[in-house]
Amino acid sequence: MAIRPDLLQDLAARREKAAASASEEKIAQRHARGQLTARERLDLLFQPGTFQEFGRHVQHATRHFGMEGKELPGDGVVAGSGFVDGRPIAAFSQDFLVAGGSLGRMHAQKICDVMDLAGRAGMPLVGFNDSGGARIQEGVESLSGYGQVFNRNVLLSGVVPQVAVICGTCAGGAAYSPALMDFIVMTRRGASMFICGPQVIKAATGQDTTMDEIGSAEAHAAISGNIHFVAEDDAHAAALVRELLSYLPSNNMQDPPHRLDPELTLADDPAIEDLIPEAGNAAFDVHKVIARLLDDGRFLEVQAAFAPNIVVGFGRIDGMVVGIIANQPNVKAGALDIDAADKAARFIRVCNVFSVPLLTLVDVPGFLPGVFQERHGIIRHGAKMLFAYGSATVPKITVIMRKAYGGAFLAMCSRDMGADLVLAWPTAEIAVMGAEGAVNILYRQELEAADDRAARAAELARAYRQEFASPYLSAGKLFVHDVIEPRRTRAAVSLALRTLLSKRESRPPKKHGNIPL
Repeated sequence: MAIRPDLLQDLAARREKAAASASEEKIAQRHARGQLTARERLDLLFQPGTFQEFGRHVQHATRHFGMEGKELPGDGVVAGSGFVDGRPIAAFSQDFLVAGGSLGRMHAQKICDVMDLAGRAGMPLVGFNDSGGARIQEGVESLSGYGQVFNRNVLLSGVVPQVAVICGTCAGGAAYSPALMDFIVMTRRGASMFICGPQVIKAATGQDTTMDEIGSAEAHAAISGNIHFVAEDDAHAAALVRELLSYLPSNNMQDPPHRLDPELTLADDPAIEDLIPEAGNAAFDVHKVIARLLDDGRFLEVQAAFAPNIVVGFGRIDGMVVGIIANQPNVKAGALDIDAADKAARFIRVCNVFSVPLLTLVDVPGFLPGVFQERHGIIRHGAKMLFAYGSATVPKITVIMRKAYGGAFLAMCSRDMGADLVLAWPTAEIAVMGAEGAVNILYRQELEAADDRAARAAELARAYRQEFASPYLSAGKLFVHDVIEPRRTRAAVSLALRTLLSKRESRPPKKHGNIPL
């Protein structure tokens, strides 16, 4: 039985109407500002021809106050699923050209439907956020819609990866769904994210500010720490999402997408030893060490501009996906502070829920001292790192490169915090505190009486390092499993990762731990 031509023509017309959310002139203006449409963003993410849309024919002719008779194609959001590098992904893309991308009842329902699909099918969720917030004309219905979205964000947390892309306005309640997701990518141009804009802040507090100060990608990347990646434009954002997903499993029941080669690369790498300064207190860039350890030096750094005294991100070692946490001696000597602890703890927990092994590179002089740190809760924030490492059941490998002092040594995943393998370089110093500080405390009276105080202090510091901070002392007590040449690091870590691939660790039954938030 042939389908009547008028029915096919009607279907085509309805599809065209649903896709035409704005005039060509408005779309051209959007392109001139460096922004794409909701559908164009999805086209960048998915393999051509694989996107299946849900709710295409929602034409919400609202009867709410001030919007009588207005048609909202798709109710301002495009939702569905498709394939990214051969893997199914669920996604939605808010359409700012339809009522400012505002969220109403049907808008929220479409997002919730695609989130439910992600949970049932065990596939990652990607959301392109471009919304002015709640649709005022729908009142409590729009607030209810946000509540339903937020609740699903929480239900999906730790089940499937959730990635938000802020590629336009993300105002008010609209900002909380991205904040509940695992990663946020934000475009440098045309995007803003805030709860209260400059005008509201001025009216409420009298403070003058700008959107660049409170809501720009730069502000969120370097100051607030709300976002994880800054993209130059929509195309770059989609590329970052694809790269990020390449390191994560589709859900918490799968292993990460390891690319295991039967043959391990176990050759020495003498070049890594040229990166370490001879002086133990001289700075160096830990990125260069990370590049020597990872396949092809490829490292996807997370939150690069926030708390740069600690470096976190994803890479592969002989094909094994690994999460890196490393002190950065170039910034604050690699000391841990409030922001660094938060950054590391969050990353550790993301890796743990998605079964990504952890490699920790240690060069830490301690927690950053100061009145600000103490008054703003360094104890509570530092405890987050201890909790994150202690509760992580994935393979945990620690390499102590140089300094590992005091409580910061424990916070960087010591054996007592559950590390499966702790390796140390001959340059490592493991102690309650640094040699200079210890000497000033232990030998204060002797130094005050010495004729050449500086020379005597240096002599005592050398003796302290040999007797109390030597990596061989820790190795002799099994706090360190082995002391290795730096050139052997990649080979040793690669072997350990393969050995721990089948690691299983159970914990006492409980609802969940109570992390010190």
